[in-house]
Amino acid sequence: MSVAPYPDWLRPPVDGYTAEDLDRLQDLPPHTELLDGSLIFVSPQTLFHMRTLRTLERALEAAVPDGWQVWREMTIRLNSRNRPEPDLTVVNENADTGPEGTYCDAQDVLLAVEIVSTESRERDREVKPRKYAAAGIAHFWRVESDEEGHAIVHTYELDPATRLYGLTGIHHKQLKTDRPFPVDIDLT
Repeated sequence: MSVAPYPDWLRPPVDGYTAEDLDRLQDLPPHTELLDGSLIFVSPQTLFHMRTLRTLERALEAAVPDGWQVWREMTIRLNSRNRPEPDLTVVNENADTGPEGTYCDAQDVLLAVEIVSTESRERDREVKPRKYAAAGIAHFWRVESDEEGHAIVHTYELDPATRLYGLTGIHHKQLKTDRPFPVDIDLT
């Protein structure tokens, strides 16, 4: 019995991978992200994650204003060494890169939404928000589960002077806000 060799991408280049490499590397697991030149592999999603993602996606699609669209699980090219994959993004409708496109650029993103998983907690709470803010993404939502499995949504807005996010609300049971556009979502 022969054992197939490991894929070449298991041995990263000395300077790490680039955003363009993410499209060229063959046989990467689905939803692979790039942070600081390193490949990040995502664990299987939980029922909470799937249900919350579906609820938010439907609500955002119903509320998004003309000129914008909701993308699910597509990467954002923040710079040459970072292409994270938020769970949802609200993107300028002109950002469409065609049927073979795999990402959008940060300047086309109005809102990035991350649903926190156990394995991604530090990335979703600390690393990604810092990178999204530095790239100029105006709004960020972080979604976590309470002890009973209900969604809690933390909403943030970018302070253009500091390029940091400021907390604009913590929403239990209902997410009602007018920023970045009016939305009213039942979280129960």
